[in-house]
Amino acid sequence: MKLNQLTAVTPSERQIAWQQTEFYGFIHFGINTMTDREWGLGNEAASLFNPQKLDADLWVRQLKASQMQGVILTCKHHDGFCLWPTQTTAYSIASSPWKNGEGDLVKEVSLACQKHGLKFGVYLSPWDRHEACYGSGKAYDDFYIAQLTELLSHYGEIFSVWLDGANGEGPNGKKQTYDWERYYETIRRLQPNAAISVCGPDVRWCGNEAGQTRDKEWSVVPIEVQDLEKIAEHSQQIDDGKFSRKVTSGDEDLGSREVLENYEGTLVWYPAEVNTSIRPGWFYHEAEDEQVRSVEELYQIYLNSVGGNATFLLNIPPNPQGEIHENDVQVLEMLGEKIRQLQEQTIIQQGTLSYSSCLKEVRLTELIQGEGNVWQSAITDQKPYLQIEWEKEQTLQRIQLQEDITQSQRIEAFSVYYYHNHQWKKWGEGGLVGYKKILELPTVQTKGIKIVFQTYREFPTIKKLNLN
Repeated sequence: MKLNQLTAVTPSERQIAWQQTEFYGFIHFGINTMTDREWGLGNEAASLFNPQKLDADLWVRQLKASQMQGVILTCKHHDGFCLWPTQTTAYSIASSPWKNGEGDLVKEVSLACQKHGLKFGVYLSPWDRHEACYGSGKAYDDFYIAQLTELLSHYGEIFSVWLDGANGEGPNGKKQTYDWERYYETIRRLQPNAAISVCGPDVRWCGNEAGQTRDKEWSVVPIEVQDLEKIAEHSQQIDDGKFSRKVTSGDEDLGSREVLENYEGTLVWYPAEVNTSIRPGWFYHEAEDEQVRSVEELYQIYLNSVGGNATFLLNIPPNPQGEIHENDVQVLEMLGEKIRQLQEQTIIQQGTLSYSSCLKEVRLTELIQGEGNVWQSAITDQKPYLQIEWEKEQTLQRIQLQEDITQSQRIEAFSVYYYHNHQWKKWGEGGLVGYKKILELPTVQTKGIKIVFQTYREFPTIKKLNLN
């Protein structure tokens, strides 16, 4: 596989928009919340659903405090209970006492997201343990398409349709062979800007629910990777309480040039999402109130995912009354403060930018803002570097780099040097960059930073950098 074949693979506009969301929330909520289970059987009474203190606007504000940019709601989990008044089944909140059967939780969350400037996404489980026609083939696909159509037609712009591959038995003891292509066609037609995640062509699962990340996460991978999560026999089919912390990432290296050297198939842009829960379970359980993950652990997952060419989807499950527990809220607030510090604008506003070469003139302000010209080294440049110097010593502790992924993923390894006492000293090193690389390093006092790119797939590009 030639290097120019690797860099010829680029993301779609919807994939770029999804990656720019960076950090967003999952809300697992429904019948399971009321029964203290992870997976319902599909025969729980709809009358159990009656969260008296539910405030969707507050949910969204609490998630936004953590610097999340979007929310995905579990509109229907495997039990089949729908959080909107669907016309496809009586098994929905319309049959519950909540708001006298007049409520629409999907609408409330979507409107709250619109109000507070967050993107809204939907999770609709293909597996349905309640629906009698599950396992019947086309009849169930018709049913599922009808539900998709409702969700994608009445709740505004959808940024993500999250499809997991769980595939167990329905109430008739049969399993369904999902018509994925038909599902995709419906989504593309009704929400052309929505990324189809996990069991879809736009976004891949990182391979585990534990928050584990690969050391190097490649977006350019063999097309066969798109089918891994859709294989029914590989899907999760039991609730054993261990899956959410099990690391089953498969191959650690999906897209290095060494792995792809002898690959003769088709390559696709298929970036990774890291999804995990703030608690051991995905739905709320009172017994887990003291098992909320620490801000330090979640911050590290953030650095490794958002700062490692992936996105971070963090689940926050409300309790049976419809409230997010104070322990979760406190951690979200602290996490938000740490992420805000990451997002602070660079302290180097008046520095001097220099480089080994450049295809097109670029100013430091353009790189700081991530707008305007992109730095690209000359094709013939054998030792490309970027260098920034300023007059007075400043304290630095991190560097963030972003490639121009419209020109693919190119950088494979780089080193960072800082200028002190009239000499350049090694500060740190990183591997691939992709959409974003965040390096937190030992604090230094310096008058300059030099980034040297050692290995790359054709000439490297940098769209944005930040020092703070």
